Amino acid sequence: MANKTMLTVEGQTRLQQELDDLKLKRNQLIERIEEVAQPDEAGEDGLAVQLKEELEVINDKIDYLEESLVNAQVINGKQSKDKVQVGSKVKIKISGSHEKEFHIVSEFEADPSSSKISDQSPLGMALVGKKLHDEIEFTAPVGKLIYKIVAIA
Repeated sequence: MANKTMLTVEGQTRLQQELDDLKLKRNQLIERIEEVAQPDEAGEDGLAVQLKEELEVINDKIDYLEESLVNAQVINGKQSKDKVQVGSKVKIKISGSHEKEFHIVSEFEADPSSSKISDQSPLGMALVGKKLHDEIEFTAPVGKLIYKIVAIA
């Protein structure tokens, strides 16, 4: 049995859209392969082989997304304000100086440039399960930092 993937509603919608787009692309690719895959005496041409390889990659990605969506547990937005979990927005004070907010999301939704960090990332794993006012010692590229949870939403 596969592990459950925690997804926000937004993440589930995005994955479903990506899956739908890939299925459309697959159908177009199959049509294209049928157009160019007219074997001649020399065998299949290079374009047909290349398109079939691309089709295999798309099929693998479709299988992966379908399995991920089937095994997804969707977070309904009713998050605990007491404990950090997938879907939580966590405000932390870094080494007693500045504050930063992170949104804990699944690996599919992670976007560090938007402060969305995966629950599977080192910082995400350090934060998940922690409570308001907990302190976490975290080793970052700049050295050891102390993160204090000041808000959970």
